[in-house]
Amino acid sequence: MPIKIPESLPARAILEREGVMVMDEGTALRQDIRPMQIALLNLMPDKISTETQFARLIGATPLQIDLTLVRMSQHRSINTPSEHLEAFYRPWTDVRAHRFDGLIITGAPIELLPFEEVTYWAELREVFDWTEANVFSTFAVCWGAQAMLHYFHGVAKHALAHKAFGCFRHNNHMPGSPYLRGFSDDFIVPVSRHTEIRENELPKDAVRVLASAPATGPCLIEDMQRRALYMFNHLEYDTQTLGREYQRDVDAGKEIQLPENYFPDDDPSQKPRNRWRGHAHLLFANWLNEIYQNVPFDFVDQAARPSAQERAAAMDKDTGKVGVR
Repeated sequence: MPIKIPESLPARAILEREGVMVMDEGTALRQDIRPMQIALLNLMPDKISTETQFARLIGATPLQIDLTLVRMSQHRSINTPSEHLEAFYRPWTDVRAHRFDGLIITGAPIELLPFEEVTYWAELREVFDWTEANVFSTFAVCWGAQAMLHYFHGVAKHALAHKAFGCFRHNNHMPGSPYLRGFSDDFIVPVSRHTEIRENELPKDAVRVLASAPATGPCLIEDMQRRALYMFNHLEYDTQTLGREYQRDVDAGKEIQLPENYFPDDDPSQKPRNRWRGHAHLLFANWLNEIYQNVPFDFVDQAARPSAQERAAAMDKDTGKVGVR
């Protein structure tokens, strides 16, 4: 089954060239199918590249996917044209009354900032709370994963002496997990970050490490309490993404090492080979299948549960008093 995205979304032409099935609203309405409602909260500056990477992965499954692109309401990106944001993205405040089968939260290039200094941290905390009642399963990536793990479990992120940068071999610790169904015993994952979370600081009764690398630590963590996955690395990356990041920093005069195990013979003039694409598709297919097998059929049709603040406000309105509970 295809993924439903707007006809004029730039990702559409790329996905069609790659053989990913896409459909428009009219075609979707003619099919008597309850599509999976997946939202992508895109925190990256280059939103077009990021939305294409994730649409490629969730559009390659046998399920019909209805993708909603979401941005923070109180933050305006300066790296993506405003026309693109207005045409294709909905601010979170516009979608918070809805429910979604799944939500993907991307990373953001702000990992060295304390969480509380991020300009949209207050709103992102509201998003995290909202997911507990209104999202069946959340898939948080890189900084988004660190932020969600910190908010719910108090896990700190630590600055690295040198950027973890390259393609690292990871170990599959739980081959029996439905999220790692079909995975090899070890597999390559692109890594690009200045910070880390440490396994010995994780709440063992709440989360479990599904995959990690000796050189770069935990990669994929399952949060059993919240039906959430935390991915600290980048299986969604295109073949050239690490190369573009490297060249960007070289051009800016920044101190940056070659991405490890990426360019053949460590020669930036040679074209890198993608050795993670298969596992990227497999992970997202497993995540979507796990949602499909377990989400109640009418989950997204149920009215969103009011928050504690909304319930309190309603009580105040009913009693005609302020501050009375």
